[in-house]
Amino acid sequence: MTTTPQAARRASPRKRRPVTPTAPDPTVGLLPQNDPVRLLDPDGTLLPARADYPEPSVEALREMYRRMVVGRRFDAQATALTKQGRLAVYPSSRGQEACQVGGVLALRYDDWVFPTYRESMALTARGIDPVEVLTLLRGDWHCGYDPARQRTAPQCTPLATQCVHAAGLAYGESYQGRDTVALVYIGDGATSEGDFHEGVNFAAVFKAPVVYFVQNNRYAISVPLSRQTAAPSLAHKGVGYGVPSEQVDGNDPMAVLAVLTRAVAHARAGKGPFLVEAHTYRMEAHTNADDATRYRDADEVEAWRDRDPVARLETYLRGRDVLDDAAVAEIAEQAETYAARLRERMNGQPTVDPLSLFDHVYAEPTAQLVEQREQVRAELAAAAEGDA
Repeated sequence: MTTTPQAARRASPRKRRPVTPTAPDPTVGLLPQNDPVRLLDPDGTLLPARADYPEPSVEALREMYRRMVVGRRFDAQATALTKQGRLAVYPSSRGQEACQVGGVLALRYDDWVFPTYRESMALTARGIDPVEVLTLLRGDWHCGYDPARQRTAPQCTPLATQCVHAAGLAYGESYQGRDTVALVYIGDGATSEGDFHEGVNFAAVFKAPVVYFVQNNRYAISVPLSRQTAAPSLAHKGVGYGVPSEQVDGNDPMAVLAVLTRAVAHARAGKGPFLVEAHTYRMEAHTNADDATRYRDADEVEAWRDRDPVARLETYLRGRDVLDDAAVAEIAEQAETYAARLRERMNGQPTVDPLSLFDHVYAEPTAQLVEQREQVRAELAAAAEGDA
């Protein structure tokens, strides 16, 4: 009997195609959770415990509350000093107290902080003299504090440039065998800048121990978040660089401290950078020179007022019998004393030398700089003779 080719093929055993192993998902461990991490409800109620983000100690939370209360009073005093003409400009961080203080408390003192112009509260929470912190905003000197001694870079006005600085410093510390971590404060608008991407990319490639902490307060001055990014969240930008990231409720002090503590531990362990996005809101205008009513309405501001981070943590700590009326009053008195001392010191007229503008520009002044300095000196001398 003749067998057809088709029948022969049916009769022969079939060869199985080799199974291609499934490649592991490269995004595992990098993507943030879909909902921001929250450990306290806005009313101060403790949510169910989470294994990934353990609750910080009550001692740490009580200290966080104290620094937030003092920081808020400092912020209000600085705003008042601006209205009195003692400061040239002041960017308030009212409403962002949990982020301002949480970032500092997550670090060791020998770690580095890279702040923006809005982090005055964070710097005072770090223990830097408030008059030195406000010196830049007073227009008095290049940087009021000693960055090397305070392990705190100068407050950065250009958006995102400190992202690159932090990556370089952190890599250098790691290269020399030290476990120093650098934490970078940035706003949502800064994530649209090239320096942000360059800094994160460098840190990821060289595993620099940096925590990029984005305070997403919904507006880059007047530009809303919807005009800044089409990404699901700013935290999702980390996956493009191979950087793990997380979202957190930035008005939940407990969650902010828990998430940043984990991010800092990740960086310190030599695993490279970590990106944290905190969802928060600035209650005041961008600066005293801004009119926020032109781009946001009162109802929006009022809705965020109900999510006050200071009140949220106070309610929780009272429920744990860690705070009572006497303790709250004592901390409030500390804040008033702090503000009064700042007010007294800032009301003094600073002694300024116009020729100091030319100091520290170059180690060896250029011919043009020497010429300009001499021109200013001559003008000052002529003015002095005219007054006489």
